[in-house]
Amino acid sequence: MTAVSACNVTKSFKGNIALNQINFTAKRGEITGLVGPDGAGKTTLIRLLTGLMNFESGELEVLGVKMPNKSSKFLEDIGYMPQKFGLYEDLSVLENLRLYGYLQDTAHTDIRIDELLRFTKLKQFSARRTANLSGGMKQKLALACTLIKKPKILLLDEPSVGVDPISRRDLWEMIHLLMDGDMAVIWSTSYLNEAQMCDSVLLLNNGNVLYHGSPDKLMNNVKGRVFKIEGDFFNKREAVGSILESDALLDAALVGSYVKTVLQKDNSFPNDILNTIGENIKVLDLEPSFEDAFLDVLGVKTKAHSVLANVMSDFSKQKSLISVKDLTKKFGNFTAVDNVSFNVNAGEVFGLLGPNGAGKSTMFKMLCGLLTPTSGKIKILEGSLTDIKVRQNIGYMAQKFSLYGDLKLKDNLNFFARLYEVKNAHERINTMIDIFDFKKYLHINANILPLGIKQRLALACSLMHEPSVLFLDEPTSGVDVITRKEFWTHINNVAKHGVCVMVTTHFMDEAEYCDKIMLIYKGKAIAVGTPDELKAQVSPSASLEDAFIHLVKIYDEERAHKK
Repeated sequence: MTAVSACNVTKSFKGNIALNQINFTAKRGEITGLVGPDGAGKTTLIRLLTGLMNFESGELEVLGVKMPNKSSKFLEDIGYMPQKFGLYEDLSVLENLRLYGYLQDTAHTDIRIDELLRFTKLKQFSARRTANLSGGMKQKLALACTLIKKPKILLLDEPSVGVDPISRRDLWEMIHLLMDGDMAVIWSTSYLNEAQMCDSVLLLNNGNVLYHGSPDKLMNNVKGRVFKIEGDFFNKREAVGSILESDALLDAALVGSYVKTVLQKDNSFPNDILNTIGENIKVLDLEPSFEDAFLDVLGVKTKAHSVLANVMSDFSKQKSLISVKDLTKKFGNFTAVDNVSFNVNAGEVFGLLGPNGAGKSTMFKMLCGLLTPTSGKIKILEGSLTDIKVRQNIGYMAQKFSLYGDLKLKDNLNFFARLYEVKNAHERINTMIDIFDFKKYLHINANILPLGIKQRLALACSLMHEPSVLFLDEPTSGVDVITRKEFWTHINNVAKHGVCVMVTTHFMDEAEYCDKIMLIYKGKAIAVGTPDELKAQVSPSASLEDAFIHLVKIYDEERAHKK
Protein backbone atom coordinates (compact mmCIF):
# COMPACT_ATOMS: atom_id res chain seq x y z
CA MET A 1 0.00 0.00 0.00
CA THR A 2 1.34 3.43 -0.98
CA ALA A 3 2.17 5.80 1.88
CA VAL A 4 3.59 8.69 -0.21
CA SER A 5 2.99 9.62 -3.81
CA ALA A 6 4.71 12.63 -5.41
CA CYS A 7 4.09 13.81 -8.97
CA ASN A 8 6.10 16.72 -10.45
CA VAL A 9 6.48 18.39 -7.05
CA THR A 10 8.40 21.68 -7.19
CA LYS A 11 9.56 23.86 -4.31
CA SER A 12 11.73 26.98 -4.46
CA PHE A 13 13.06 29.61 -2.05
CA LYS A 14 13.43 33.15 -3.41
CA GLY A 15 13.86 31.86 -6.94
CA ASN A 16 16.28 29.08 -5.97
CA ILE A 17 14.82 25.67 -6.81
CA ALA A 18 15.04 23.23 -3.89
CA LEU A 19 12.96 20.45 -5.50
CA ASN A 20 12.55 20.27 -9.25
CA GLN A 21 9.47 18.36 -10.48
CA ILE A 22 10.27 15.28 -8.43
CA ASN A 23 8.37 12.00 -8.76
CA PHE A 24 8.52 9.07 -6.34
CA THR A 25 6.46 6.71 -4.19
CA ALA A 26 7.06 5.20 -0.75
CA LYS A 27 5.27 2.06 0.45
CA ARG A 28 3.94 1.06 3.85
CA GLY A 29 5.92 -1.64 5.56
CA GLU A 30 9.13 -0.41 3.91
CA ILE A 31 12.05 1.86 4.77
CA THR A 32 12.77 4.44 2.07
CA GLY A 33 16.26 5.94 2.29
CA LEU A 34 16.70 9.59 1.37
CA VAL A 35 20.28 10.41 0.34
CA GLY A 36 22.17 13.11 -1.48
CA PRO A 37 24.89 15.76 -1.02
CA ASP A 38 24.40 18.79 1.24
CA GLY A 39 21.74 21.07 -0.24
CA ALA A 40 20.21 18.27 -2.33
CA GLY A 41 16.67 18.94 -1.02
CA LYS A 42 16.30 16.12 1.53
CA THR A 43 15.14 18.21 4.50
CA THR A 44 12.87 20.30 2.28
CA LEU A 45 11.14 17.15 1.02
CA ILE A 46 10.62 15.80 4.55
CA ARG A 47 9.11 19.12 5.65
CA LEU A 48 6.68 19.01 2.72
CA LEU A 49 5.62 15.52 3.82
CA THR A 50 4.92 16.79 7.36
CA GLY A 51 2.80 19.70 6.11
CA LEU A 52 5.24 22.27 7.52
CA MET A 53 5.77 23.75 4.04
CA ASN A 54 3.72 24.34 0.93
CA PHE A 55 4.95 23.62 -2.60
CA GLU A 56 4.46 25.62 -5.81
CA SER A 57 3.29 22.95 -8.25
CA GLY A 58 2.67 19.25 -8.66
CA GLU A 59 0.68 16.77 -6.59
CA LEU A 60 1.64 15.21 -3.28
CA GLU A 61 -0.30 12.65 -1.24
CA VAL A 62 0.64 11.33 2.20
CA LEU A 63 -1.38 8.40 3.61
CA GLY A 64 -3.98 9.06 0.93
CA VAL A 65 -4.41 12.71 1.96
CA LYS A 66 -3.68 15.48 -0.52
CA MET A 67 -1.05 17.91 0.70
CA PRO A 68 -0.76 20.48 2.07
CA ASN A 69 -3.00 19.42 4.94
CA LYS A 70 -2.75 20.56 8.55
CA SER A 71 -5.80 18.91 10.10
CA SER A 72 -5.18 17.50 13.56
CA LYS A 73 -6.58 14.10 12.56
CA PHE A 74 -4.06 13.80 9.72
CA LEU A 75 -1.13 15.07 11.80
CA GLU A 76 -1.79 12.40 14.46
CA ASP A 77 -0.69 9.79 11.92
CA ILE A 78 2.69 11.44 11.27
CA GLY A 79 5.79 10.98 13.38
CA TYR A 80 8.50 13.54 12.58
CA MET A 81 12.01 13.58 14.03
CA PRO A 82 13.93 16.62 12.69
CA GLN A 83 17.73 16.95 12.68
CA LYS A 84 17.59 18.94 15.90
CA PHE A 85 14.77 17.38 17.88
CA GLY A 86 13.21 19.61 20.55
CA LEU A 87 14.13 17.75 23.70
CA TYR A 88 14.01 19.76 26.92
CA GLU A 89 17.46 19.26 28.45
CA ASP A 90 16.48 20.46 31.92
CA LEU A 91 13.77 17.79 32.10
CA SER A 92 14.34 14.11 32.84
CA VAL A 93 13.77 11.34 30.29
CA LEU A 94 10.39 10.54 31.86
CA GLU A 95 9.36 14.23 32.03
CA ASN A 96 10.12 14.72 28.33
CA LEU A 97 7.95 11.73 27.42
CA ARG A 98 5.10 12.91 29.66
CA LEU A 99 5.28 16.37 28.11
CA TYR A 100 5.06 15.00 24.56
CA GLY A 101 2.28 12.65 25.61
CA TYR A 102 0.34 15.61 27.06
CA LEU A 103 0.96 17.83 24.01
CA GLN A 104 -0.33 15.09 21.70
CA ASP A 105 -3.25 14.19 23.98
CA THR A 106 -2.16 10.55 24.07
CA ALA A 107 -4.61 8.06 25.56
CA HIS A 108 -3.25 5.83 28.36
CA THR A 109 -0.10 7.93 28.45
CA ASP A 110 1.64 6.09 31.33
CA ILE A 111 1.14 2.70 29.67
CA ARG A 112 2.49 4.01 26.35
CA ILE A 113 5.48 5.67 28.03
CA ASP A 114 6.35 2.45 29.86
CA GLU A 115 6.21 0.57 26.51
CA LEU A 116 8.54 3.10 24.89
CA LEU A 117 11.02 3.14 27.79
CA ARG A 118 11.33 -0.63 27.53
CA PHE A 119 11.45 -0.53 23.72
CA THR A 120 14.30 2.03 23.69
CA LYS A 121 16.08 0.45 26.70
CA LEU A 122 15.87 3.77 28.57
CA LYS A 123 13.80 2.61 31.54
CA GLN A 124 16.77 2.50 33.92
CA PHE A 125 17.61 6.09 32.88
CA SER A 126 14.07 7.50 33.20
CA ALA A 127 15.02 9.86 36.07
CA ARG A 128 18.23 11.10 34.39
CA ARG A 129 18.35 14.72 33.25
CA THR A 130 18.29 14.78 29.45
CA ALA A 131 21.34 17.09 29.26
CA ASN A 132 23.38 14.30 30.88
CA LEU A 133 22.49 11.64 28.30
CA SER A 134 24.97 10.48 25.67
CA GLY A 135 24.32 11.38 22.03
CA GLY A 136 22.94 7.93 21.26
CA MET A 137 20.59 7.98 24.26
CA LYS A 138 19.28 11.42 23.27
CA GLN A 139 18.43 10.08 19.81
CA LYS A 140 16.61 7.11 21.35
CA LEU A 141 14.62 9.47 23.56
CA ALA A 142 13.80 11.68 20.57
CA LEU A 143 12.57 8.59 18.70
CA ALA A 144 10.45 7.57 21.70
CA CYS A 145 8.84 11.04 21.80
CA THR A 146 8.16 10.78 18.06
CA LEU A 147 6.47 7.38 18.51
CA ILE A 148 4.28 8.36 21.44
CA LYS A 149 1.14 8.59 19.26
CA LYS A 150 1.78 5.38 17.23
CA PRO A 151 2.18 7.10 13.83
CA LYS A 152 1.47 5.44 10.47
CA ILE A 153 4.40 7.14 8.78
CA LEU A 154 7.72 7.96 10.43
CA LEU A 155 9.86 10.76 8.95
CA LEU A 156 13.45 10.72 10.25
CA ASP A 157 15.80 13.51 9.19
CA GLU A 158 19.36 12.21 9.77
CA PRO A 159 18.58 10.58 13.15
CA SER A 160 22.01 8.94 13.45
CA VAL A 161 24.30 11.96 12.87
CA GLY A 162 27.01 12.05 15.53
CA VAL A 163 25.86 8.72 16.96
CA ASP A 164 28.35 5.89 17.56
CA PRO A 165 28.07 2.53 15.71
CA ILE A 166 26.53 0.72 18.70
CA SER A 167 23.74 3.29 19.09
CA ARG A 168 23.19 3.40 15.32
CA ARG A 169 22.74 -0.35 15.25
CA ASP A 170 20.29 -0.06 18.19
CA LEU A 171 18.27 2.55 16.27
CA TRP A 172 18.05 0.29 13.24
CA GLU A 173 16.96 -2.67 15.35
CA MET A 174 14.19 -0.54 16.86
CA ILE A 175 13.00 0.63 13.45
CA HIS A 176 12.93 -2.95 12.11
CA LEU A 177 10.82 -4.00 15.09
CA LEU A 178 8.34 -1.24 14.19
CA MET A 179 8.19 -2.56 10.61
CA ASP A 180 6.23 -5.62 11.76
CA GLY A 181 3.14 -3.51 11.14
CA ASP A 182 2.32 -1.40 8.09
CA MET A 183 4.23 1.71 9.16
CA ALA A 184 6.13 3.54 6.42
CA VAL A 185 9.55 4.96 7.27
CA ILE A 186 11.44 7.63 5.35
CA TRP A 187 15.01 7.84 6.66
CA SER A 188 17.30 10.66 5.53
CA THR A 189 20.95 9.80 6.11
CA SER A 190 24.53 10.82 5.37
CA TYR A 191 25.76 7.31 6.32
CA LEU A 192 25.66 5.47 3.01
CA ASN A 193 25.98 2.03 4.62
CA GLU A 194 22.58 2.84 6.18
CA ALA A 195 21.12 3.58 2.75
CA GLN A 196 22.29 0.12 1.71
CA MET A 197 20.01 -1.37 4.41
CA CYS A 198 16.86 0.38 3.13
CA ASP A 199 14.19 -1.31 0.99
CA SER A 200 14.37 1.48 -1.56
CA VAL A 201 16.41 4.65 -2.01
CA LEU A 202 15.64 8.12 -3.34
CA LEU A 203 18.86 9.84 -4.42
CA LEU A 204 18.57 13.62 -4.76
CA ASN A 205 21.04 16.17 -6.09
CA ASN A 206 20.32 19.88 -6.54
CA GLY A 207 16.61 19.16 -6.15
CA ASN A 208 16.52 16.49 -8.88
CA VAL A 209 15.87 12.77 -8.52
CA LEU A 210 18.91 10.91 -9.87
CA TYR A 211 17.75 7.46 -8.79
CA HIS A 212 14.73 5.81 -7.23
CA GLY A 213 14.78 2.08 -6.59
CA SER A 214 16.47 -0.70 -4.66
CA PRO A 215 20.03 -0.23 -3.34
CA ASP A 216 21.09 -3.56 -4.88
CA LYS A 217 20.05 -2.48 -8.36
CA LEU A 218 22.08 0.72 -8.06
CA MET A 219 25.13 -1.17 -6.80
CA ASN A 220 24.92 -3.53 -9.77
CA ASN A 221 25.77 -0.52 -11.98
CA VAL A 222 29.35 -0.53 -10.63
CA LYS A 223 29.82 -4.29 -10.40
CA GLY A 224 33.12 -5.22 -12.02
CA ARG A 225 34.50 -1.69 -11.56
CA VAL A 226 35.54 -1.88 -7.89
CA PHE A 227 39.00 -3.21 -7.07
CA LYS A 228 41.29 -3.91 -4.14
CA ILE A 229 44.95 -3.00 -4.66
CA GLU A 230 47.33 -4.66 -2.23
CA GLY A 231 51.05 -5.30 -1.93
CA ASP A 232 54.18 -3.64 -0.58
CA PHE A 233 53.46 0.05 -1.12
CA PHE A 234 56.37 2.50 -1.12
CA ASN A 235 53.97 4.88 0.70
CA LYS A 236 50.30 4.03 0.85
CA ARG A 237 49.10 7.64 1.10
CA GLU A 238 51.26 8.58 -1.89
CA ALA A 239 49.80 5.55 -3.68
CA VAL A 240 46.24 6.84 -3.28
CA GLY A 241 47.22 10.18 -4.85
CA SER A 242 49.12 8.50 -7.71
CA ILE A 243 46.18 6.22 -8.50
CA LEU A 244 43.75 9.14 -8.57
CA GLU A 245 45.95 11.03 -11.04
CA SER A 246 44.64 8.62 -13.66
CA ASP A 247 41.50 9.85 -15.46
CA ALA A 248 40.30 6.24 -15.56
CA LEU A 249 39.70 6.17 -11.78
CA LEU A 250 36.66 7.76 -10.15
CA ASP A 251 37.68 7.13 -6.54
CA ALA A 252 40.46 5.64 -4.42
CA ALA A 253 40.67 5.36 -0.64
CA LEU A 254 42.67 3.58 2.04
CA VAL A 255 40.99 0.60 3.69
CA GLY A 256 43.47 -0.51 6.33
CA SER A 257 46.50 -1.89 4.51
CA TYR A 258 45.04 -1.86 0.98
CA VAL A 259 43.65 0.72 -1.44
CA LYS A 260 40.09 0.46 -2.72
CA THR A 261 39.44 1.92 -6.18
CA VAL A 262 36.39 2.58 -8.36
CA LEU A 263 36.86 2.65 -12.12
CA GLN A 264 35.13 5.19 -14.32
CA LYS A 265 32.46 3.75 -16.63
CA ASP A 266 33.77 2.40 -19.97
CA ASN A 267 37.41 2.52 -18.82
CA SER A 268 40.10 -0.14 -18.40
CA PHE A 269 42.25 -0.36 -15.30
CA PRO A 270 45.52 1.61 -15.80
CA ASN A 271 47.98 -1.20 -15.01
CA ASP A 272 50.92 1.02 -15.94
CA ILE A 273 50.69 2.83 -12.59
CA LEU A 274 51.16 -0.34 -10.51
CA ASN A 275 54.95 -0.49 -10.73
CA THR A 276 55.20 3.15 -9.63
CA ILE A 277 53.39 2.66 -6.30
CA GLY A 278 55.11 -0.43 -4.85
CA GLU A 279 56.27 -4.02 -5.27
CA ASN A 280 54.27 -7.26 -5.54
CA ILE A 281 51.18 -5.20 -6.30
CA LYS A 282 47.99 -7.16 -7.02
CA VAL A 283 44.61 -5.97 -8.28
CA LEU A 284 41.64 -8.02 -7.03
CA ASP A 285 37.89 -7.68 -7.61
CA LEU A 286 35.74 -6.30 -4.77
CA GLU A 287 32.00 -6.29 -4.23
CA PRO A 288 30.69 -2.72 -4.63
CA SER A 289 29.18 -0.74 -1.74
CA PHE A 290 26.37 1.77 -1.92
CA GLU A 291 28.94 4.57 -1.57
CA ASP A 292 30.67 3.38 -4.76
CA ALA A 293 27.36 3.47 -6.62
CA PHE A 294 26.47 6.86 -5.11
CA LEU A 295 29.73 8.42 -6.34
CA ASP A 296 29.19 6.85 -9.76
CA VAL A 297 25.72 8.40 -10.13
CA LEU A 298 26.95 11.83 -9.04
CA GLY A 299 29.98 11.50 -11.32
CA VAL A 300 32.21 13.44 -8.92
CA LYS A 301 35.84 12.32 -9.17
CA THR A 302 37.82 12.33 -5.93
CA LYS A 303 40.71 14.79 -6.07
CA ALA A 304 44.19 13.28 -6.20
CA HIS A 305 45.97 15.95 -4.18
CA SER A 306 45.34 18.89 -1.88
CA VAL A 307 46.85 22.28 -2.66
CA LEU A 308 46.74 22.84 1.10
CA ALA A 309 49.74 20.56 1.61
CA ASN A 310 51.83 22.76 -0.67
CA VAL A 311 51.45 25.73 1.67
CA MET A 312 52.23 23.80 4.88
CA SER A 313 55.65 23.54 6.52
CA ASP A 314 57.39 20.16 6.41
CA PHE A 315 57.67 18.36 9.77
CA SER A 316 58.56 14.91 8.39
CA LYS A 317 62.07 14.89 9.93
CA GLN A 318 60.67 15.11 13.45
CA LYS A 319 59.89 11.93 15.41
CA SER A 320 57.39 11.64 18.23
CA LEU A 321 55.16 14.72 18.28
CA ILE A 322 52.68 13.53 20.92
CA SER A 323 53.58 11.52 24.01
CA VAL A 324 50.92 10.70 26.61
CA LYS A 325 51.67 8.77 29.82
CA ASP A 326 49.07 7.58 32.38
CA LEU A 327 46.65 10.40 31.51
CA THR A 328 43.67 10.66 33.89
CA LYS A 329 40.85 13.17 34.25
CA LYS A 330 38.24 13.11 37.00
CA PHE A 331 35.16 15.26 37.49
CA GLY A 332 34.31 14.74 41.14
CA ASN A 333 33.81 10.98 41.58
CA PHE A 334 33.46 10.41 37.83
CA THR A 335 36.55 9.31 35.89
CA ALA A 336 36.25 10.52 32.27
CA VAL A 337 39.74 9.40 31.16
CA ASP A 338 41.42 6.58 33.08
CA ASN A 339 45.21 6.03 32.93
CA VAL A 340 45.65 6.26 29.12
CA SER A 341 49.08 6.14 27.41
CA PHE A 342 50.08 6.41 23.73
CA ASN A 343 52.53 8.03 21.28
CA VAL A 344 51.92 9.58 17.86
CA ASN A 345 54.74 10.18 15.39
CA ALA A 346 55.22 12.82 12.72
CA GLY A 347 53.15 12.11 9.62
CA GLU A 348 50.92 9.63 11.44
CA VAL A 349 47.12 9.74 11.39
CA PHE A 350 45.95 8.42 14.75
CA GLY A 351 42.25 7.60 15.14
CA LEU A 352 40.45 7.83 18.46
CA LEU A 353 37.28 5.72 18.40
CA GLY A 354 34.70 4.99 21.04
CA PRO A 355 30.99 5.15 21.89
CA ASN A 356 29.36 8.47 22.80
CA GLY A 357 30.54 9.52 26.27
CA ALA A 358 33.66 7.32 26.17
CA GLY A 359 36.02 10.23 26.98
CA LYS A 360 37.34 11.15 23.51
CA SER A 361 36.49 14.87 23.58
CA THR A 362 37.73 15.17 27.18
CA MET A 363 41.06 13.71 26.08
CA PHE A 364 41.28 16.14 23.15
CA LYS A 365 40.65 19.09 25.43
CA MET A 366 43.47 18.00 27.72
CA LEU A 367 45.83 17.53 24.76
CA CYS A 368 45.02 21.06 23.60
CA GLY A 369 45.51 22.56 27.04
CA LEU A 370 41.79 23.41 27.45
CA LEU A 371 41.44 21.07 30.44
CA THR A 372 43.98 20.31 33.17
CA PRO A 373 44.61 16.58 33.73
CA THR A 374 44.02 15.17 37.19
CA SER A 375 47.23 13.17 36.75
CA GLY A 376 49.58 11.93 34.05
CA LYS A 377 51.94 13.59 31.59
CA ILE A 378 51.45 15.14 28.15
CA LYS A 379 54.34 16.12 25.90
CA ILE A 380 53.81 17.88 22.58
CA LEU A 381 56.97 18.44 20.49
CA GLU A 382 58.96 17.25 23.53
CA GLY A 383 57.61 20.24 25.48
CA SER A 384 54.90 21.09 27.98
CA LEU A 385 51.50 22.61 27.21
CA THR A 386 52.38 25.43 29.58
CA ASP A 387 54.86 26.63 26.94
CA ILE A 388 53.19 29.15 24.63
CA LYS A 389 55.46 28.06 21.75
CA VAL A 390 54.12 24.51 22.08
CA ARG A 391 50.50 25.71 22.02
CA GLN A 392 51.19 27.78 18.92
CA ASN A 393 52.06 24.54 17.11
CA ILE A 394 48.65 22.98 17.80
CA GLY A 395 45.63 23.18 15.51
CA TYR A 396 42.23 22.21 16.97
CA MET A 397 38.89 21.69 15.26
CA ALA A 398 36.22 21.16 17.91
CA GLN A 399 33.35 18.66 17.70
CA LYS A 400 30.73 21.40 17.74
CA PHE A 401 31.13 24.38 15.43
CA SER A 402 33.16 26.71 17.64
CA LEU A 403 33.85 29.70 15.42
CA TYR A 404 32.19 33.07 15.86
CA GLY A 405 28.71 32.81 14.37
CA ASP A 406 28.01 36.54 14.37
CA LEU A 407 31.20 37.25 12.43
CA LYS A 408 31.34 36.91 8.66
CA LEU A 409 33.39 34.10 7.16
CA LYS A 410 36.27 36.38 6.22
CA ASP A 411 36.18 38.04 9.65
CA ASN A 412 36.70 34.61 11.25
CA LEU A 413 39.74 34.02 9.03
CA ASN A 414 41.10 37.46 9.97
CA PHE A 415 40.51 36.83 13.67
CA PHE A 416 42.38 33.51 13.73
CA ALA A 417 45.24 34.91 11.64
CA ARG A 418 45.69 37.70 14.22
CA LEU A 419 45.20 35.33 17.17
CA TYR A 420 48.05 33.11 15.97
CA GLU A 421 50.14 36.10 14.86
CA VAL A 422 50.40 34.67 11.34
CA LYS A 423 53.11 36.26 9.22
CA ASN A 424 51.94 37.51 5.81
CA ALA A 425 48.38 37.13 7.15
CA HIS A 426 46.71 38.77 4.14
CA GLU A 427 48.42 36.37 1.74
CA ARG A 428 47.64 33.37 3.98
CA ILE A 429 43.94 34.29 4.22
CA ASN A 430 43.65 34.64 0.45
CA THR A 431 45.32 31.25 0.04
CA MET A 432 42.73 29.65 2.35
CA ILE A 433 39.91 31.37 0.46
CA ASP A 434 41.17 29.88 -2.82
CA ILE A 435 41.87 26.39 -1.45
CA PHE A 436 38.47 26.00 0.23
CA ASP A 437 36.50 27.90 -2.44
CA PHE A 438 35.09 30.49 0.00
CA LYS A 439 34.70 33.41 -2.42
CA LYS A 440 30.90 33.48 -2.62
CA TYR A 441 30.53 33.07 1.18
CA LEU A 442 33.01 35.73 2.41
CA HIS A 443 30.38 38.20 3.67
CA ILE A 444 27.92 35.68 5.15
CA ASN A 445 27.74 35.24 8.94
CA ALA A 446 29.29 31.95 10.00
CA ASN A 447 26.20 30.75 11.89
CA ILE A 448 24.05 30.67 8.71
CA LEU A 449 26.61 29.05 6.41
CA PRO A 450 25.78 25.60 4.94
CA LEU A 451 27.15 22.82 7.16
CA GLY A 452 29.82 21.75 4.68
CA ILE A 453 31.13 25.32 4.39
CA LYS A 454 31.11 25.71 8.20
CA GLN A 455 33.27 22.60 8.53
CA ARG A 456 35.66 23.81 5.82
CA LEU A 457 35.94 27.14 7.62
CA ALA A 458 36.69 25.42 10.92
CA LEU A 459 39.40 23.34 9.24
CA ALA A 460 40.88 26.38 7.50
CA CYS A 461 41.07 28.28 10.83
CA SER A 462 42.69 25.31 12.58
CA LEU A 463 45.41 25.22 9.88
CA MET A 464 45.87 28.98 9.51
CA HIS A 465 49.15 29.01 11.48
CA GLU A 466 50.69 25.85 9.93
CA PRO A 467 50.58 23.67 13.07
CA SER A 468 52.71 20.55 13.36
CA VAL A 469 50.01 18.83 15.47
CA LEU A 470 46.36 18.79 14.38
CA PHE A 471 43.42 17.65 16.54
CA LEU A 472 40.18 16.99 14.65
CA ASP A 473 37.17 16.12 16.83
CA GLU A 474 34.52 14.54 14.54
CA PRO A 475 35.38 16.94 11.70
CA THR A 476 32.97 15.41 9.16
CA SER A 477 29.93 14.73 11.36
CA GLY A 478 26.75 15.39 9.38
CA VAL A 479 28.42 16.31 6.08
CA ASP A 480 27.91 14.38 2.85
CA VAL A 481 30.34 11.85 1.39
CA ILE A 482 31.72 14.29 -1.21
CA THR A 483 32.73 16.78 1.49
CA ARG A 484 34.14 13.97 3.65
CA LYS A 485 36.36 12.78 0.82
CA GLU A 486 37.54 16.35 0.24
CA PHE A 487 38.44 16.61 3.94
CA TRP A 488 40.41 13.38 3.86
CA THR A 489 42.30 14.46 0.77
CA HIS A 490 43.46 17.47 2.81
CA ILE A 491 44.22 15.32 5.88
CA ASN A 492 46.19 12.71 3.93
CA ASN A 493 48.24 15.37 2.20
CA VAL A 494 49.16 17.35 5.33
CA ALA A 495 50.12 14.04 6.98
CA LYS A 496 52.54 13.40 4.10
CA HIS A 497 54.25 16.67 5.10
CA GLY A 498 54.86 15.30 8.58
CA VAL A 499 51.89 16.88 10.38
CA CYS A 500 50.76 14.65 13.24
CA VAL A 501 46.96 14.22 13.02
CA MET A 502 44.65 12.91 15.75
CA VAL A 503 41.04 12.43 14.70
CA THR A 504 37.83 11.17 16.28
CA THR A 505 35.05 9.84 14.08
CA HIS A 506 31.91 7.69 14.08
CA PHE A 507 32.36 6.87 10.38
CA MET A 508 34.08 3.48 10.37
CA ASP A 509 35.17 3.88 6.74
CA GLU A 510 37.06 7.02 7.82
CA ALA A 511 38.72 5.10 10.64
CA GLU A 512 40.14 2.78 7.97
CA TYR A 513 42.20 5.74 6.68
CA CYS A 514 44.14 5.93 9.97
CA ASP A 515 47.61 4.46 10.49
CA LYS A 516 46.72 3.43 14.01
CA ILE A 517 43.53 3.36 16.09
CA MET A 518 42.90 3.49 19.82
CA LEU A 519 39.49 2.31 20.97
CA ILE A 520 38.49 4.12 24.16
CA TYR A 521 35.54 2.96 26.26
CA LYS A 522 34.42 4.16 29.68
CA GLY A 523 37.57 6.27 29.83
CA LYS A 524 39.95 3.35 29.23
CA ALA A 525 42.01 2.40 26.17
CA ILE A 526 40.67 -1.12 25.53
CA ALA A 527 42.44 -1.76 22.18
CA VAL A 528 45.25 -0.19 20.15
CA GLY A 529 46.52 -1.18 16.70
CA THR A 530 46.18 -0.75 12.96
CA PRO A 531 42.68 -1.11 11.47
CA ASP A 532 43.64 -4.57 10.18
CA GLU A 533 44.94 -5.65 13.59
CA LEU A 534 41.68 -4.66 15.30
CA LYS A 535 39.58 -6.43 12.66
CA ALA A 536 41.74 -9.58 12.97
CA GLN A 537 40.70 -9.85 16.63
CA VAL A 538 37.18 -10.69 15.43
CA SER A 539 37.57 -12.62 12.15
CA PRO A 540 39.42 -12.39 8.80
CA SER A 541 36.31 -11.00 7.10
CA ALA A 542 35.18 -8.63 9.90
CA SER A 543 34.47 -4.98 9.21
CA LEU A 544 35.85 -2.27 11.48
CA GLU A 545 32.30 -1.69 12.76
CA ASP A 546 32.10 -5.39 13.70
CA ALA A 547 35.42 -5.06 15.53
CA PHE A 548 34.27 -1.89 17.34
CA ILE A 549 31.09 -3.52 18.63
CA HIS A 550 32.79 -6.85 19.43
CA LEU A 551 35.63 -5.31 21.45
CA VAL A 552 33.24 -3.15 23.49
CA LYS A 553 31.02 -6.17 24.16
CA ILE A 554 33.99 -8.34 25.22
CA TYR A 555 35.21 -5.61 27.59
CA ASP A 556 31.77 -5.40 29.27
CA GLU A 557 31.57 -9.19 29.58
CA GLU A 558 35.04 -9.41 31.16
CA ARG A 559 34.20 -6.68 33.69
CA ALA A 560 30.91 -8.39 34.56
CA HIS A 561 32.76 -11.70 35.04
CA LYS A 562 35.30 -10.07 37.40
CA LYS A 563 32.47 -8.73 39.56
